[in-house]
Amino acid sequence: MLRGLDLQVEEGATAILGPSGCGKSTLLRLLNRLADPDEGVVRFRGGDVRELNPLELRRRVVLVPQLPAPVPGSVAENVVYGPSLQGREVDVDQPLLLAGLDPSFRGRDAAKLSVGEQQRLMLARALALEPEVLLLDEPTAALDERAKAGVEQTLRELANRGDLSMVLVTHDRPQAERLAGRIVRMEEGRVVKDETPAERQLSEVPREAS
Repeated sequence: MLRGLDLQVEEGATAILGPSGCGKSTLLRLLNRLADPDEGVVRFRGGDVRELNPLELRRRVVLVPQLPAPVPGSVAENVVYGPSLQGREVDVDQPLLLAGLDPSFRGRDAAKLSVGEQQRLMLARALALEPEVLLLDEPTAALDERAKAGVEQTLRELANRGDLSMVLVTHDRPQAERLAGRIVRMEEGRVVKDETPAERQLSEVPREAS
């Protein structure tokens, strides 16, 4: 449960950091109307999200779940799934490459991919929608160290493109520092610390001995 949350998320990469149950995933669900607040307002580009078509909002602000959940079928069928609902065609290879998957994966059965490959497929499926914002809910929680490092590298490359913002939920402080410029710390449904890049740099400057 969120309590008195007042937070403005800027362009770029923001990490929402905190222990399990502190409200991180709930916050992500509010950002693309998988849930609505009992009180208060969630705004996107200045407008109340409740005034936007939920499907259009979820095309612009796409949630990548913690556990991969491919639809039955091939990798290519997963990538085109979202755009096809909008009557739009998509070049399958481009989102695959952006997500770190070789185009040769197109015909493979999505259910038979490794967990790391499925997580990349979830990224590709999200990127095929050409979103403005990616919401990432513990995107490496189910991965081994090698797969985790690969997905993190992909996320860093996406963040460096400059045309895509990301909100990353994690309980892993080092991961938050690797992937995001701004870190918002939550506890018990509240923001307890909001660290901008400048504040983080100041905290890392060694103090002179007196």
